This record gives sequence, C-alpha cells and structure tokens, in this order.
Amino acid sequence: MSKIINDGSYWREFENNNITHSAAHYLMAIDSLRDQLGYARVTDVAEMLEVSRGAASMSISQLKKRGWVAEDPNRFLLLTDEGKEIAHHVEHNFRILSKFFEEVLGVSRELAMADACKMEHLMSLETGQHLVWLMRYILSDEKRAAQVHNALRRFEEGREDTSETCPLCASDDECIADTHCGETASGE
Repeated sequence: MSKIINDGSYWREFENNNITHSAAHYLMAIDSLRDQLGYARVTDVAEMLEVSRGAASMSISQLKKRGWVAEDPNRFLLLTDEGKEIAHHVEHNFRILSKFFEEVLGVSRELAMADACKMEHLMSLETGQHLVWLMRYILSDEKRAAQVHNALRRFEEGREDTSETCPLCASDDECIADTHCGETASGE
C-alpha cells in the first residue's frame, strides 16, 4: 500500500492544484461582499476573513497577478470571469461535501462543515459530480437511505458483521477501515 501512497504522480497533485485554500476564500469573500454590499474593498475582505489589511492586500495583489481579481473604475474589487468560475466551483464543492458528510455519512453539522472547508478547493469537478449522483441515489429512496444510515450506525457501534471478508479488504493487501472488518486479502 505504501508504494501507491508515495507514488509521486499522486501526491504531487496536491501541489499542482490550481488554487490554494487561502486564495479560494479570498475569491469567495470578494464574491460574497459584492453580492451583499454591491462592492468589495480590501478592508472589507480583511474584516470578513479576520486577517490584517496588509495580509489581505498582499493576497489580493497575487490574485490580481493570476488574473482572478480586478478593480472597477471606483477601485472596488471584482472577480474576473475566471475568478468567478473558481469561486463558484469551490462554493459548489463545499455544498456537495458538507451535504454528503452530514446527510449520508451522518457526521455532525460542525464536523461536516469543517471537513468540507478543508477539501473544497481540492476536489475535481468529476469527483463532485459522482458524489452528487451517489447522494441522489441514496437519498432519493427513503428505504435505501434508511438502510445506508442503519448500516453506518452499526459500524459506529462496532456491531458490523465480520463473518465475510470486507469488499474493501478483498481488493487490497490491508483493511482500510479503522476497525478490523474481516480477513485481509492475504488471509491473515
């Protein structure tokens, strides 16, 4: 397993991500302020993100260099088309992830939002679409949703059925669950 985890073609993808967590929040703050107030200034962004005006100014200047932020004739901040697209993609990912964590996995709202915020800028459009499809499949049928929630509750309580090999373990050399859920692929 460690060979796969340490494969440079995968772990380096994190560093090749188009946007950082911080940059995503600056873009979303500008977008939000323009929606709420009709304008966005560096001081407004700094206040919203709870950072110093100097830190906000430096970050916003980097976003301008990337072509994601511009200024209108009154020197108010605005997002370029690409900046809007990125901000909306990240916001959409946040909604998908937080809904999945809370409504499908059953984690608390606070944890769902915190974890979604950590991952929102990293998830691809394709993965987001697949999560939406999975949520639709599970949540569109009350009986199916109840079965999934009951199964998750059994795992949380440690009452999962370990009489059969876990389908996750069968295709791998080791179990990826926190608790042992059956035999490993090697039969141990």
